Amino acid sequence: MNVFGFFKTVLLALLLQGYAASVWAALNIQHWTTPEGSEVYFVENHTLPMMDISVNFHAGSAYDAPETSGAAAVTHHLMPLVAGGLEEETLTNRFADIGAVLGGSFDADRASFKLRTLTSEQQAALDAFTLVLHKPDFPQSVLAREQARIIAALQEAETEPDSIAQKAFMRSVYGMHPYSLDQNGEISTVQSLTVAQLRQFYQTYYTAKSAVIAIMGDLSSAEAKQIAERLSAGLPQGPAVAAIPPVTALNMPTVKKLPHPAMQAHILLGQPGNMRGDPDFFPLYVGNYILGGGGFVSRLTEEVREKRGLAYSVYSYFMPMSQLGPFQIGLQTKKEQADEALTLVKDTVQQFVDKGVTEKELAAAKDNLIGGFPLRIDSNSKILEYLNMIGFYKLPLDYLDSFNQHVSEVTVQQINDAFKRRIHPDRFATVIVGAE
Repeated sequence: MNVFGFFKTVLLALLLQGYAASVWAALNIQHWTTPEGSEVYFVENHTLPMMDISVNFHAGSAYDAPETSGAAAVTHHLMPLVAGGLEEETLTNRFADIGAVLGGSFDADRASFKLRTLTSEQQAALDAFTLVLHKPDFPQSVLAREQARIIAALQEAETEPDSIAQKAFMRSVYGMHPYSLDQNGEISTVQSLTVAQLRQFYQTYYTAKSAVIAIMGDLSSAEAKQIAERLSAGLPQGPAVAAIPPVTALNMPTVKKLPHPAMQAHILLGQPGNMRGDPDFFPLYVGNYILGGGGFVSRLTEEVREKRGLAYSVYSYFMPMSQLGPFQIGLQTKKEQADEALTLVKDTVQQFVDKGVTEKELAAAKDNLIGGFPLRIDSNSKILEYLNMIGFYKLPLDYLDSFNQHVSEVTVQQINDAFKRRIHPDRFATVIVGAE
């Protein structure tokens, strides 16, 4: 990056930090659909001379076939490297020289690319951004090089207890469902991926009809529509991507013990949890803060760490997705006390389900969740990610405006009812890596 581009990047970062609060205060989400079928979500804000764009696709690892596991991740990884006939360094410099930032994210549900730029450089930034989205090249030489890097990372992950446990847990919870696939693929399948397969994945899943475009910043609705239509028009024009199949609930418990020379046992347990837009989202969200999501004030921490010293840290969380994402509990403990810690965790969760929460616990949880909410929206990047989530998962446009109200309205009865219906410790999938 040259000096000019460096100072633009620094200026952009300072502006983002200084004015995020005013963006939130004026948040007003506009929504429309492009002629090609892409959903667009736009927030107009002229406080900052900048623009943020994110384009999300139904192209996460759940869209892989088992025999080509890793195709989704490798496609997403290669797209910004070489595009439009430009070499890697040339394409990188297109962004760096104007202080623009290209980013992205990838998970089981979605693949996205993000652009952040000063509005004075938006045309040059969009020119480079559209090459990544519309004209990825997937050269064989780059694929071969990146396959070697990814395989080396997968080989390393096979030695790490956390990675081993997470992979085994997802397989235990999801069985043959696509959510069981490792997001990065398997060594054997990544090794066999071809350029033709990546191009086919791009043409199938990066379509305009499956794209969700989020735009925020210093431009008018008319300008945002022009940008969205330009982004949408250049994408593959195939059909919309089919929905991920429903998740099957667990009907019996499973325990998988895997040997490992680690000093501690790594334990994960849980089940399919909830999805985006779930009617039980807020009762489960607030209830889990009391159970294991509230750090030192949670039931699990009190029982497992404070009272008995069986683990330094124990947690629980819901990961809502397009279909039922995982409800997961995790901890590490000495190998010789793994069974004791696991029994205590299960007993604590069962008691939580059976007896529920108290009014005092609920009041404290609400205070912490509502009081901490501003930290979740204290930057443009965080607000943009919420905009992505609202659009991708088709949540109400007032999701952020009404979030704290929904939290404040949760009752003890709602939490107790939701956990009784949804969480079944007697059917948990359990994984212990480093079991004796």
